[in-house]
Amino acid sequence: MPAIEPGRQFADFVLAETDRLRGGDRVPATVEEWATRKQEIRRRLLDSWGGFPPERCELLPQLLGTVDGGDFVVEKLLLQTFPGVWMTALAYVPKQRSGKIPAVLAVHGHWKQAKVEPVVQSRCIGLAKLGFFVLCVDAFGAGERAIGKALGEYHGEMVAATLLPAGYPLAGIQVFENMRAVDYLQSRPEVDGTKLGITGASGGGNQSMYAGAFDERFSAVVPTCSVGTYKAYLNTACCMCEVVPGAVSYTEEWGILSLVAPRGLMVISATKDAFQFSVGEAEKSLARAKQVYQLFGATSNLKHAVFDWHHDYSQAMREMMYGWMTRLLKGEGDGSPIADPAHEVFEPETLRCFPGETRPEDFVTLPQFAARLGRDQVDAANREPILHKEHWEATRRRLQLKLETRVLGNYVTRVPTDVVATREISGTSTEYDLRADEGIEITLRVVRPEGSPKGVTLLVDFGRAGATLAGDEALALLAAGQVVAAVEVRATGRYAWKSDAIGRAPDHNTGQWAVWLGTPLLGQWAFDLRVAAYHLHKLFPELGGVALVASGAACPAALCAVVSEPKFVSVRLQKGLASYVSDKPFVGQRFGSMAPGFLAEVGDLGKLAACVAPRRLEVVGAVTGGGEAVTQADLEAAYVTAREVYTLLGAPDALSLQA
Repeated sequence: MPAIEPGRQFADFVLAETDRLRGGDRVPATVEEWATRKQEIRRRLLDSWGGFPPERCELLPQLLGTVDGGDFVVEKLLLQTFPGVWMTALAYVPKQRSGKIPAVLAVHGHWKQAKVEPVVQSRCIGLAKLGFFVLCVDAFGAGERAIGKALGEYHGEMVAATLLPAGYPLAGIQVFENMRAVDYLQSRPEVDGTKLGITGASGGGNQSMYAGAFDERFSAVVPTCSVGTYKAYLNTACCMCEVVPGAVSYTEEWGILSLVAPRGLMVISATKDAFQFSVGEAEKSLARAKQVYQLFGATSNLKHAVFDWHHDYSQAMREMMYGWMTRLLKGEGDGSPIADPAHEVFEPETLRCFPGETRPEDFVTLPQFAARLGRDQVDAANREPILHKEHWEATRRRLQLKLETRVLGNYVTRVPTDVVATREISGTSTEYDLRADEGIEITLRVVRPEGSPKGVTLLVDFGRAGATLAGDEALALLAAGQVVAAVEVRATGRYAWKSDAIGRAPDHNTGQWAVWLGTPLLGQWAFDLRVAAYHLHKLFPELGGVALVASGAACPAALCAVVSEPKFVSVRLQKGLASYVSDKPFVGQRFGSMAPGFLAEVGDLGKLAACVAPRRLEVVGAVTGGGEAVTQADLEAAYVTAREVYTLLGAPDALSLQA
C-alpha cells in the first residue's frame, strides 16, 4: 500500500467516501419510480434543513419609499419572514401593464452590495422593462441584513456556523425565506401567481436551484454560474449558504436539478468558472437530469446555456435568461435571447431600505436569530425533569443514542483498528501511527516517566503532538509520574489541509466536507480520541483507564468522546466552549465542532456533560462563542443539569466548575 500523504489524506478520504455513497446511483427508469425517489429526496432535504415552521407568520409588508425608474418604479420593502425577522427587498414594478403580469424572484450572489449591486440591478431593470414584476431580496446575513449596518459583510464561515448547532443551516433558511418571497409575490394584485420564475448567480444561483427545486410554484428556474456536482465541492471551498448537511448521503446534484422536472430549467455556465461550477461538472449533473425530463417528455423545458465568460451574470447571460423567462412565463417566443433593454443602474445607496446608519438598533441579525433558536431548544431540554437514578439512566442512554446517531452520524461508535507503524523517538518516547479509518491515519506520541508510572493522561489541543508534549502541562504530569500522550487527529496538526482557513474558521473546508457527508468532524474527532484511548489501554492495561485533558477548540470533541468511551476515567476541559448558543460569530473555535442539530437533539454541552457522571469532570476557564470568558454564574447555569445529575448519583465533588 502506498504511503498516505498526511496533508492530503482527509481530502482523499472524503472523495472516496463520496464514491462509496453515490457511486452506485442510477436514474429511475419510470415516472412512478422517479416519484418515489423524488419524495425521498424532498423528505431528506427538509430534514437536512431542519424543517420549516408549521405555520407561517404574517408578512406585514412595509413600504419604506420608492425610486422612479422612468417606465418602472422601485419599491423599498420590508417583509417579515420569521416572527421579528425582517427581509429587506426591492420590487421593480412596470408602470405600463395590462392585467396581471408574470414575476421573477431575483436573488443575489456573493457580491458585497447584495441586492443593490449594479450587476444584480441590471437583470432586475431589464426584466422590469420587458414587463415582468421583479422582487429582489437580501439574503440573511448579507446586504442590509448583516451584523453591522454597512454593506459588504460576508455571511459565511463562523457567522452562518451559529445556525448549525440549532439544526437550521443557512441553505435551508434561504429556501424558506425565498418561499416567503413567493408568498408576497402571490399577494400582489399586479402579479399572476401562476407565472413565477427565479434566477441568480453564484450563491444566488445556488439559492435559485434549491428554491426552484423545492417550491413548485416556480415555473422557470435559472441558476447561473453555480451548478456542478457535489463531489466537485469536496476538495475546494464553498460558502456556508451552499452547504446542505448530509446531502451526499442521499443524493447528488443531479437529483436536486431533477426535482424541477417537468418545469422549466435553464442552467447557465461559464467556461472560465471555478471547477465546482465548470461546464464539465454541470454537464455531468444535467446528463442525468435530462433522463428524468425524458420520462415526462419534457426535454424542451431543459436547457444548458454555455458562455465563454467568467464567474458573473453578464449581459449575454441575462439576455438568454430574458428569452427563457419570456417563453415559459409569457408563452411568447421560442426561448431565444432577447436584447437587453437600454438602461442605467442606480447609485447603490439610492436603493437602500436603510441608507447609511439608519437601520433600527433592534434589527435581528443572523447570529441573534441563531441564538434565539438555540435558547429555545436549550430551555426545552432543561425543562425535562430528572426524577430518580433509573429515570436519569434512561435519559442518559437516550441522549447518548441521539448524539451518536442523529448528530454524529454513527461515526463515534466504530471499532478502533490497528497500529500501522511504530517509531522510537527516544528512550522514553514512542510514536504510533494508528489507522482510524480506511485511508485515515492519526498519530499518537507517548512519553513514559522516570520510574514506575502512576497513570495515563492523554492531551489534545488540535496542534502538533510534539509541541503539546513539550509544554509545561505535559512536563508537570511527567514529573508527577504520569504516562503522558498527545494525539494528532484527522485534519489537524500534520494532517491539516493545506488551504483550510477562511475568516474565523481554521478548518473551514474540511469541516464543510464532513458536514456534506453527514458525519461531522466533531464525531470523527471523537472517534479518533477513542482510538487513542483504546491503544493507550492496550499499552498500559495495569494502569486502568485514561485521563483526558482537552484545551480550547478540542473540548467539544473531547466531551463527545468521553460520553461514548468508558476507558476515559476523567476529563478536564480547559478554555473550551461553554455553550453552542451564541449571538456573535464563533471565535477561537473549529468549524468541525459545529455539528448540525446538536442543540435540537442533545440540549447543549452542559447537558451532555451530565452523561459523564459519576466520572471526574473539570471545566476550567470556559468561553462564550464570541471568545469571551464566561462568569461563574453563567458557567453554573450552562451546567445546571450536570450539577443536578452529579448530586443525584452521589458524586457532587466529582464535578468542578471554575470560570
